Amino acid sequence: MRLIYSTGILFYYLFLRFAGLFSAKARDWHYGRKELFDKLSEVFSTHYASEDPSPVVWFHCASLGEFEQGRPVIEAFRARHPGYTILLTFFSPSGYIHKQQYQGADYIFYLPIDTIYNARRFVSITRPQFVVFVKYEFWFNYLNELFRHKIPVFTVSAIFRPNQHFFKWYGGWFRTHLRKINRVFVQDDESAELLGLVDVKNVTVSGDTRFDRVTAIKEVQKPFPLIDRFTGGKHVVVAGSTWPPDDQLLLALHENTGDQLKFIIAPHEINASYIREISGRLGSKSVLYSEAPGTDLSSRQFLIIDSVGILSQLYRYASVAYIGGGFGVGIHNTLEAAAYGVPIFFGPNYQRFREAREMTAEGIAFSVMNANELTLGVVGLLSNQSHLEEVSHKAGEYVRTRTGATSIIVDELSKQVHEPLHYPAPAIKSS
Repeated sequence: MRLIYSTGILFYYLFLRFAGLFSAKARDWHYGRKELFDKLSEVFSTHYASEDPSPVVWFHCASLGEFEQGRPVIEAFRARHPGYTILLTFFSPSGYIHKQQYQGADYIFYLPIDTIYNARRFVSITRPQFVVFVKYEFWFNYLNELFRHKIPVFTVSAIFRPNQHFFKWYGGWFRTHLRKINRVFVQDDESAELLGLVDVKNVTVSGDTRFDRVTAIKEVQKPFPLIDRFTGGKHVVVAGSTWPPDDQLLLALHENTGDQLKFIIAPHEINASYIREISGRLGSKSVLYSEAPGTDLSSRQFLIIDSVGILSQLYRYASVAYIGGGFGVGIHNTLEAAAYGVPIFFGPNYQRFREAREMTAEGIAFSVMNANELTLGVVGLLSNQSHLEEVSHKAGEYVRTRTGATSIIVDELSKQVHEPLHYPAPAIKSS
């Protein structure tokens, strides 16, 4: 099975090389790994040549979404054990490019593709004391190499579903790796039950670290005086990660409510052509965030956020939130809005997201099929203050009662700090 897996990895690599002819992301994936081992060797040979090198903890995330789940653990571990060096790797360019300057890690690299040779070389160079993989990351040649060196391995914020290969008739080889992981921290009881059915017992139901992350974001009250001026004490709809079908619903909501509402729209894709398109459609009613200073905002109904990194804190201005993506492949992050105690609306494609299903069932979030349903839902909430306050309170409680996963995980990781790994000399040359 390992030969079949490794052959599949090779074909996957060749596919990405070919895809790079047409896809900028695939090109970034390939060229970002150019001379990667030379860079790793330079960094870690210097690190371990010091008089008293600090032990290395390796965290790996597939992409940006997984990073946001791993981030609370990274930062809590660093706060508790500042003497450790943190290595952070990404598989995807969208994670690496956006977070290569992240200050919470000492070294940030792409992960070399999962071949037997690369795994041996990477582990030999970096020599981690223990390793944390986030959510769905199971690279089996890396796992084999870590197990071979008896390096502790942990998986955090994992979710398991019956259709995954672990639970198929051919999944025995994959399940063997799960049983060797020191501790699998899962988000829910269903995942733990599934693993129990295949005799994977090294499992802890810790919950989802994203609840800790959005709570931490909420507590950072960054000032936005320009947005304070824009909102002007009116009810505000904050629309996050929107796509064109979402924009159509929001425009119809405005047409149905006149100047009663203000809208803050943060498109999912921030590029010049799309920003021009949406600005042209809204005309003089809108202003770009980058152009808002010095503008009379009292006459503008739409503030378009044409910068990255601030949406998560803008939900504090929301009377209600609209989360985009529900008329495409699926909705985006709903927890950032819920953390502020904000009722949430989104399109019909939300079933893949447990928190969206749960919040819908609890009357915190509302799925809409068209502009009429959105208008009725928003107006119905905003015209009934007591009901709005009730839903808002339930949204905040939904997040608050689910925090704490990070502490559970870091408590377990901290046990490794008191068990230093006597690492064997590197078996693979780095040059």
